[in-house]
Amino acid sequence: MALATSDELLAIFMPVVVYWIYSGMYVIFGWGFENYRLHSRKEEEEKNFVPKKTVIKAVLLQQTFQSIALFLMFKVTGGNHDVGASKGQASSYIVIARQFVVAMLVMDTLQYFMHRYMHYNKYFYRHFHSYHHRIVVPYVYGAFYNDNVDRLPDAIGTTLATFLAGMSPRTSTFFVSLATIKAVDDHSGMLLPGNPFHIFFWNNSAFHDTHHQLCGGKYNFSTPFFVMWDRIMGTYMPYSIEKRAEGGFEVRAIKELKDD
Repeated sequence: MALATSDELLAIFMPVVVYWIYSGMYVIFGWGFENYRLHSRKEEEEKNFVPKKTVIKAVLLQQTFQSIALFLMFKVTGGNHDVGASKGQASSYIVIARQFVVAMLVMDTLQYFMHRYMHYNKYFYRHFHSYHHRIVVPYVYGAFYNDNVDRLPDAIGTTLATFLAGMSPRTSTFFVSLATIKAVDDHSGMLLPGNPFHIFFWNNSAFHDTHHQLCGGKYNFSTPFFVMWDRIMGTYMPYSIEKRAEGGFEVRAIKELKDD
């Protein structure tokens, strides 16, 4: 029981720690990678409509919501035993890999349709989701910046994904931490060479940057892993990545689709 309790606490708090450590790494080392930015620092300061202090406070509040949701789930379900406790090591890895795939698909499905609804419903967008889009030029620790009501679907989606995949608290720690790192990376506003998220996923910082542009509000809803639902539902907006004369990159939506 003591081990299970420690695993549950780790699952609740580790993603929070990972969020700020990974964000901090981008902030610290980002100064040396100006030529890989999708927007200049001047654009970041001038185009965004919310102070960074407000963003930090709101993110901490969302993480509180997510921690409470996970805590309640563990209390209701009692937590699951680690897979490796009753199965061979090779078998446990296969089971955990399957759980990751299931959780990724569940999370992407829930996030896509909830995210899309928040954009298409004018009331919900105006009063709730528009807060997130006050950050026109994304940056790492703004990934979880949302209104209080808009935070709930994210917290619920994460919790349901780990629950439906049958993850133990220990396994969910790694999955939620991965999803957290992916969300932060998607909001980094940078295209770093060799970034594994850009190699293995089409859903990356350039893809999500298009969504934050004014022309992309009705496109590229998918988060955090795949782009399948945008392609299936006809909301995928193609884009090009071009070098800026002053250094760095620029993401441009394809005009033919943008004007439709």
